[in-house]
Formats: sequence, C-alpha cells, structure tokens
Amino acid sequence: MQHIATDADLDFSSLLDSLDYPAILLSPEYRILASNKRYVDSFGDVPQGDYCYRVSHGYDRPCDQAGESCPLQACTRSGQRERVLHIHNTPRGREHIDVEMLPLTDRHGKLRYFIEVLKPVKSASAEISSSQMVGRSAAFNTMLELINLVAPHETSVLLLGESGAGKELAAQAIHGTSRRADSAMVTVECAGLTETLFESELFGHVKGAFTGAVSNKPGLLESARGGTLFLDEIGDVPLGMQVKLLRLLETGSYRAVGSTQPKLADFRLVSATNKDLPGMIARGEFREDLYYRINAFPIHLPPLRERREDIALLSRSILKKLSPNGGYRLTDSAVKRLQQREFPGNIRELRNLLERATIFAHSSIIDVPVLERCFSQEVDTATHRSMPSEGRDGPWLDLKNQERYYLKKLLEHCKGDKDRAAEIAGISLRSLYRRLEG
Repeated sequence: MQHIATDADLDFSSLLDSLDYPAILLSPEYRILASNKRYVDSFGDVPQGDYCYRVSHGYDRPCDQAGESCPLQACTRSGQRERVLHIHNTPRGREHIDVEMLPLTDRHGKLRYFIEVLKPVKSASAEISSSQMVGRSAAFNTMLELINLVAPHETSVLLLGESGAGKELAAQAIHGTSRRADSAMVTVECAGLTETLFESELFGHVKGAFTGAVSNKPGLLESARGGTLFLDEIGDVPLGMQVKLLRLLETGSYRAVGSTQPKLADFRLVSATNKDLPGMIARGEFREDLYYRINAFPIHLPPLRERREDIALLSRSILKKLSPNGGYRLTDSAVKRLQQREFPGNIRELRNLLERATIFAHSSIIDVPVLERCFSQEVDTATHRSMPSEGRDGPWLDLKNQERYYLKKLLEHCKGDKDRAAEIAGISLRSLYRRLEG
C-alpha cells in the first residue's frame, strides 16, 4: 500500500504521468479526479468529477451493483492492490482491459485515493475479429483473465476443453503476449502419430538412423528454439514416448534419433487435451509424473453452450472471415435459434454450420429457414451413414473391413475422442487402436 502526504504536497499529474500505462486517480466515491496523458491518448479526455463506472461502462451505478466485479470495492475491503479483467468502452469500441487498482492512504493509514491502471489486452477482442479469440461472456472473461496472468511467465500451461473449443487460438494468445512472441510457436499434432514418428518429428533424426533417413533432419524442437512448443492433444502421445517427453522437460536436453550428441532445448511448453488425463492415469494410459510436469497452470476453455451470449459476436466474426466482402447477416431470430443449440462440436461446429448457411442463403440474409435447412442436412447425412452399404456403396465389405469402416465413422461421430468411441463400441482403447490399424 502506498502512503501519501497531504493534497498540497502531492502532484497528481506527475504521479500518474510516471506510469507506463493509461491511469486515472479516483476518489472512494468513484469520481475521476485526474488522468495521465496515456489515458487521454488511449481513451479520450474525460471531465473531472465524472464517475468511473459511467465513463468506462456506461453504467448508472458501480460495477458491483451492475453484476460485475468492482476492483475499487475489492481494494477498499482488502487494503491491497487488486486486479480484474473488464470490458471498457473506448473510441475503438469495446475492449478487454486488465485493470489494476492501487490504494493510497495518508500518514495515518486512512484511505484517501485510488490509482486505476488500465492495460489493454491484445490477445482477444470484444468486437468482431477474424484473427483473435472473441467473446464478452463471464465464462470467456474468466478464461481470458487466466491467459493474461500466465502469459508473461515461463510456466507450462495445460489447456483443457472439448474438441472445437478454441484451444489452438488460446495457445496463440499465450504465445503472442509472452516474452517469446518474436520467435515461433510450433504446433505438434499428437493425435495419430506412432511412437517412432513422434520421436522423429519432435527430436529430428540423423542420416541412416532408420530406413528412409537419407539425410539429417532437424526436429520441431529446433524450430521452436526461443519460442513456444504447443503439443495439441497431448493425451494421444504414445505411452512409450511419454518417458522421453518427460526426460526432455526435466533435463531440457534431447538427442536426435540415431545420434549420441545431446542438444539443449529452449522453449515454453503449452499443451492441450480434450481427454480425462486423471482417468487415463488410473487406467495406466498416461504417466502421472508427466501429467504434473505439464499441468503447472491449467486453464479450462468453456464449451460454447456455457457462453451462449457470445454466439452472436462469434457468428458475426466467423461470417466476416468466411466472406470479407459478402456482408452476410444473421437475423435476430436466427441468432436465438443458434443459441438454443448444444453445439457438441463447439466453435468448429458453429463455423461449419455458418459456412453451410452462406451456401444455402439466397441473399446476404441468413434467417431461421436457412438454418433449418442446414440442420436437416445434418440429419440426412447421419441417416445416410447408418444405411447398410449394399446397394449404396457397391458390394458388401468383408467383416474385418466393415468393422474398420464402422469404427472410423464412430470416431468421426465422437469428434476424434477415442475414449468415447471405445466406450460406445464396447471395446478397450487398446482394441480400438489395434482394429483401426489392422
């Protein structure tokens, strides 16, 4: 807590202008008493004496009375600096702002003023965007706050969420606001890689290491040097490879396949999964020690059904990306219809649905009838897939190929979730792998 002398002794303008970010001075009654030049440049001039909640949010009452957290109230209660992520009105539209509130007391310990420091969050947008994460909902803001907190650190992050929830965009947001942003973020798609292929892709190999290794090949760890390594669907890393991955994380060194020469790695690790890793540990399918290595800072990505209020903004952003000059627009009733959906495929499913809608729409307007046609096509496709192959795809397949066909279609239905597919098929995960490869 910072102590102040008397009003006469304190130059508020000099105090605020010494800060590296936009800042304002507040009274305990929420009134803005002063602002620095960075604030004026970023948010515009504000009449002294106006209320912070009215200027920042357009509210007629303090944030905590309008359903949001209020950093000034939190600061008053704790007597310590407080931090919260808010959405503020700005000349550029609504923006995510990382708000830090600092209490100032006099020499007798009486709380006299607050300094509010406002740091714009560049990793997400509260308006239409075709390149950033988009959202305004409470669930989205909770996730974004965690991303904003951990991004400047070197801590390993584990992104947890259903398929299609935006884990790669979240990884890009962490990388883009980290100290490693000027270097590459390298993505490793763990699903479907055998142990040998995974090791060769990650560590690289030397000439002659195996049949077909006709030259030295650097691995993805080399490409990620100084940057971020994103292991997407880490739950699919082969069990035998998990030992080598753990050794890499513990020692910071590795060897290319076929080489005896150790190399030092330099990367920040971000992992993602839609799997139940503790359940996999209990079944002996994932190493517990590796789990605790990658799970230093877990972040849950909410499914789309938990952030329905974001669907309108997400849809506008997706349509803008699908057709930058097309000007497609959803009617209000179409938005409400989308908000009634469960979206098991999350944002990826929403994108596919809207892309289909742009094809069916006779104009730039996407209304409920267009959406219903998109929905009915899904039903027709599901019915088509359930039909026997005789008379549609030609002669009957033999039993082994028919089984493999069934399992592949089941895996598609489960959005790649092999645990769920194995459960529905009534077989073990190991049997699922064996029958798909057989």
